[in-house]
Amino acid sequence: MNIDIGINEQDRLNIAAGLKRLLADSYTLYLQTHNFHWNVTGPQFRELHLMFEEHYTELATAVDEIAERIRTLDVAAPGTYKSFAELSSIKEVEGVPAAKEMIDILTHGHEQVVKTCREVLVPAQEASDESTAALVSDRMRVHEKTAWMLRALQ
Repeated sequence: MNIDIGINEQDRLNIAAGLKRLLADSYTLYLQTHNFHWNVTGPQFRELHLMFEEHYTELATAVDEIAERIRTLDVAAPGTYKSFAELSSIKEVEGVPAAKEMIDILTHGHEQVVKTCREVLVPAQEASDESTAALVSDRMRVHEKTAWMLRALQ
């Protein structure tokens, strides 16, 4: 059955392509945050361990919402590490950085997700895709606030 939700095919494909990048960035950030949760050490251990858990838990819900929006647009959502690595603007981290560097890496990761959100928001708004625009705006707000909180730790 053909999809008929008031967004033409080319706009749906363009919006879904942006959402795929957002999904890849979000999943990569989720994985980094979970890794840092497991491996953080130092004087701020408890605070960071708990904060990172809050962050990766929130991101786990977000990746599902983003993937489901891609599917709602009748496009297959990426779901492999390989596809995420190809699509993501956030690069993997080698080894286990010190706690301060973890904070820096995650701050930049959240800021990158905000930038990716901004890139997705424009075509969604131009196509009057309010559902995607609302999702992306909500994600942007969460990542801006999280980056602010991480910056405040330094």
